[in-house]
Amino acid sequence: MEGGVSGERLVLFTDAVTAISITLLILPLVDLVPEAASAHEHASEVITGHLDQIWSFLLSFAVIANIWREHHRAFSSVTEFTRSLMVWNMGWLLSVVVLPLPTEMLGTFGRDRFVAAFYYSTLLAGMVCRFAMLRILKATPALFEEDGPAVRRRAQDLYTESWLNVLALVLAFAIALAVPVLQYYSLLLLAVLPKLARLRRRRTAR
Repeated sequence: MEGGVSGERLVLFTDAVTAISITLLILPLVDLVPEAASAHEHASEVITGHLDQIWSFLLSFAVIANIWREHHRAFSSVTEFTRSLMVWNMGWLLSVVVLPLPTEMLGTFGRDRFVAAFYYSTLLAGMVCRFAMLRILKATPALFEEDGPAVRRRAQDLYTESWLNVLALVLAFAIALAVPVLQYYSLLLLAVLPKLARLRRRRTAR
């Protein structure tokens, strides 16, 4: 396809960038060790004195791992990328690369409204990019390794799950702003809505 690039190469590049981003999340916690030593603190205070930072690290690790898994599900059988698909993929990667910044701010500033808005906006940008990519794949099944009813149905299912993810994230963001104590627990909606869609499909298929 004109303007297309190898699907395998771009997927490998995407995996590498995601791996680097998820690794960067731990670096601020690593820096706490020499800081604690310089302040003559007990070793246990590296953990007990920085629970907020550890929580934000675990949260973002889980988030990045999940969005990478969803990306892998969508692109494991894609053999070619169009230019527009590549642009949206780069936008998705940008959101992944930026995520360590609001993660560090979350660990430092806690339940701050600006930090929450920054964190959720970064996630939403990535979700929108993924939605756009799946829209392209749904409309262009020739990009997959094999074309057929099963491939088209899978592309449609992934597309449906994607817009449900966007909807879930918007709802989670609204809840986070309205009820600060639930600021990040509302992210559990990201697992609930797509899961309900899958259960509905399985019941329909029976």
